[in-house]
Amino acid sequence: MLKLEGRIVGPWTTELDRTWHSLGPSLAGRKLSVDLCGVSYIDREGRGVLADIYRKTQAEFQTNTPLTEYFVQEARSDSSKNGNGIEKGASK
Repeated sequence: MLKLEGRIVGPWTTELDRTWHSLGPSLAGRKLSVDLCGVSYIDREGRGVLADIYRKTQAEFQTNTPLTEYFVQEARSDSSKNGNGIEKGASK
């Protein structure tokens, strides 16, 4: 489980990205769980990292407020888009 707290902004976004990538090999096929219950804010880059986590692992997110649920919905929505912000499989 990856437990996040506080504000995921600036250097903390970079740290989240580094940390989750270092966890990958240790998962050994197990599903990643990300606890967002202690998170008060996530900037655009942080939401992009959550989207990347979801896209690559189909992680389970734990939330406890409408705000943290919103962050998860954004991550799931963004994970269905390619790097250009276009939904996968959609034509331009």
